Amino acid sequence: MNVISLSAQDLSIAAVLVLALAGFSFRMRLGLGGQILVAAIRTTVQLLLVGLVLRIVFASNEPIWIFLAGSIMILAAGREVMARQSRGLKGWSGFGIGVGSIFLSSVAVLLLTLIAIVQADPWYTPRYAIPLLGMLAGNTMTGIALSMNTLTLAVWQNRVIIEQRLLLGQDRVQAIADLRSEGMRAGMIPSINAMATAGIVSLPGMMTGQILAGSPVLEAVKYQILIMFTITATTGFGILLALRFVAWRLFDERHRLHLEYLAPMK
Repeated sequence: MNVISLSAQDLSIAAVLVLALAGFSFRMRLGLGGQILVAAIRTTVQLLLVGLVLRIVFASNEPIWIFLAGSIMILAAGREVMARQSRGLKGWSGFGIGVGSIFLSSVAVLLLTLIAIVQADPWYTPRYAIPLLGMLAGNTMTGIALSMNTLTLAVWQNRVIIEQRLLLGQDRVQAIADLRSEGMRAGMIPSINAMATAGIVSLPGMMTGQILAGSPVLEAVKYQILIMFTITATTGFGILLALRFVAWRLFDERHRLHLEYLAPMK
C-alpha cells in the first residue's frame, strides 16, 4: 500500500483551523492567541528541520549522530520542564533536575527496549532508536513538568504546615509525603488516561501512523502496546526521580526547609 502524499495546499487547510482558533482567542481576549500562533510556527519549522536532519542520520547509521540527536532532544526537554513551572526552582536547578530525570529514565528504558524487546540489528539503528527516544522523552517531559509544578506550588502553599511537621519531629520525606503523592498523581494522569482510553476513545499516534503507512493492523497494535507500556514506565520512574531531586534541593541535610530556592510566581 502506497502512502498518500500531502501537498503544501493540503497542510494549509489544516493550518486554517489553527488560525481560526487563534482568531477566536484574540477576539475573546483569552490571552492564548499569540501562544497558539507561535506554537504552530515552531511546530512547522521544527518538524521540517528535524525531517531533514533525520534523513541524514538514517542514511549515515553512525552512533555519534544518534548520540548527538538524542542529547539535543533531552536537553530541549529539560529546558521545557524548567520553562513550564509556575513557581520552579531558582537558577539552573530545575533544568538540571529535568535533564537528569529524563535522561536516567528514558535512556534506561530505551536501551532495554532496543536490546531485549525490539532486538534491532544493530541495536542503535536510528530508525528505531530516535523515534522511540522521542516518544519516551517527550511524554516523560510532560509528566515531570506537571509533577514538579504541582509539588513546588504545594510546598509554597503549605509551607507553614510543613515547618510544623518538621518541628514535631518528622523528617523531610514524611513532611511532604502527601504533597509528593499529589505531584505523582498529577504527572501520571496523562499516561494513565492514554492507556485507559486507547482503542475506545482514541487510536494512539504511532498505531495510526503505521496503519496509514500500510503496516498490518495487528502488528501496529503490538507496537502501540509496547510504546504505551514503556512510556508509562519511563514517565513514572522519571517523576519519582524528579520529585526526589526536588525534595533534596528544598531541604538540607538537617531537614530544614529552604523556601529561598523557589523562584517567584510567574
